[in-house]
Amino acid sequence: MANRSFSLIPAFSHHPLSDRLSQIDNLFSRLTGEKPLADSPAYNLLQKDKAHYELTVSVPGYVRDELDISVLNNQLTITGKPHVEKTDSVEEKDGMKWVHQGMTRSEFSLSFSLEHRINIQKAYLDKGLLTLEFTYDIPEQEKPQKISIGVKNESGRVLEHNAA
Repeated sequence: MANRSFSLIPAFSHHPLSDRLSQIDNLFSRLTGEKPLADSPAYNLLQKDKAHYELTVSVPGYVRDELDISVLNNQLTITGKPHVEKTDSVEEKDGMKWVHQGMTRSEFSLSFSLEHRINIQKAYLDKGLLTLEFTYDIPEQEKPQKISIGVKNESGRVLEHNAA
């Protein structure tokens, strides 16, 4: 299972070392027996504005019943378990049989560590893309505040000045 931090900092996939890091990931995956990160579904993270984001995961061929999204202890997990049709022989329905089957769907699990400020609003599946829309909520007390500066006059009284 691939575990990723859901920081809102862009990834450096076009960096010259990104190919080398993929090779290292594949090497360690062979040594540890875990799936390489590259075998996980591809995903995009889009920042729509300061507080709204969209995570899109490529899941071609999957239907809604084969996908599961859960959040537990600030851990977002997206899993896919394709339904397997049981056949007794190579022959399929109506006398058809596979000559070559290169497009296979296998189980996957994709995990992200979420900050407590991230709230998932909705999720939907459309044309092989699973999209999660979420907000990054910052409490008012943690937002930057503008403090107006007053000026004392000769009598010691503070004159208010409103910041524009």
